[in-house]
Amino acid sequence: MTRIATVQLRRVRLPLVHEFQTSSHAKRELEHILVTLVDADGAEGWGEIASPSGPFYSAETVDTCWSVARDHLAPLALKAGFDQPSGLFATLAKVRGNQFARAGFDMAAWSLATAVSGTPLAEALGGTRTQVEAGVSLGIEATIDDLLAQVDKRVAEGYRRVKLKIAPGWDVEPVRAVRSAFPSVPLHVDANGVYTPADLDVMKELDGFGLLMIEQPYAPRALVATAELQERLSTPVCLDESIEELDDLRTALRLGSGRILNIKVSRMGGLTAAVRAHDLARDHGVPVWCGGMHEFGIGRAANVALSALPGFTLPSDVSGSDKYYARDITTRPIVSTAGLVGVPTTAGLGYEPDREFIAARTNDFLELRRS
Repeated sequence: MTRIATVQLRRVRLPLVHEFQTSSHAKRELEHILVTLVDADGAEGWGEIASPSGPFYSAETVDTCWSVARDHLAPLALKAGFDQPSGLFATLAKVRGNQFARAGFDMAAWSLATAVSGTPLAEALGGTRTQVEAGVSLGIEATIDDLLAQVDKRVAEGYRRVKLKIAPGWDVEPVRAVRSAFPSVPLHVDANGVYTPADLDVMKELDGFGLLMIEQPYAPRALVATAELQERLSTPVCLDESIEELDDLRTALRLGSGRILNIKVSRMGGLTAAVRAHDLARDHGVPVWCGGMHEFGIGRAANVALSALPGFTLPSDVSGSDKYYARDITTRPIVSTAGLVGVPTTAGLGYEPDREFIAARTNDFLELRRS
């Protein structure tokens, strides 16, 4: 039985090397919360709460996650022991919603358990790969020429798939330009739920570009409308924001709301739920890939481990650290070579936190101890 003696929370800020624009907001720097669980013997497990700063992707923000982690999740973790990391996940499920906040604790529990047992995280999760295919996500740029330059750079780096963020007024023409310039590059678009059924003509035009998928075209809860859209498109619809709980996935599968699933550790409340979503999707013949939230090295390492599971048959958003950060918070960065990222074979996450650098980038720190 693992008993948590100490919980540490750190708000850490890093600048992005390139501004990232979506349909709702722009990012120039990111602040995430690092969760450290320390057991009675002093062993540590690290997790990352990779919520956005504003309530645009989801209702959670860094501020809400800090509050929930401090006032609810940390006290629960300090009271409850667990034999398996999924045991802590079950305990924290008493807190409704707040998936991003809970994900950081669940990730830390898996990190701690595998570090203590000497097991690589990917192996503990059920991973079967030694390398995972990496795709890259590109934001909305100032001009189409700027976008083409970004695509050219990432294709030259060997990424196996390019995702383009789209929004009304930045959809058909930039996609047409990219497809024309890069006719053989696996390409998909991500709307982050900004379109409605009134935009069917745009969806039909996008359907003609040979895309791998159209990700989250409609609002998260619009599963019926999304199912109706999927019936009218040959391109697979991929669900992201719509799937926060396993019951969301069961509903989407029954309705036929999409043919591909983006599994995000943060969005689903942790690795425990992400593995269960992978298993359910695989049982239904739905291919999955691992999406990202611009995680720092801790969260990115967890994504790499998850992507080693057999159902992750499409390139995942596990691009190298240098795509986003001049310096990451791990002692060695995550590296993509020819579009492949190696899966660590050492115990735990396989990447060590750079404590000195983390301390220099920490804006707030809180430590809670078992009474």
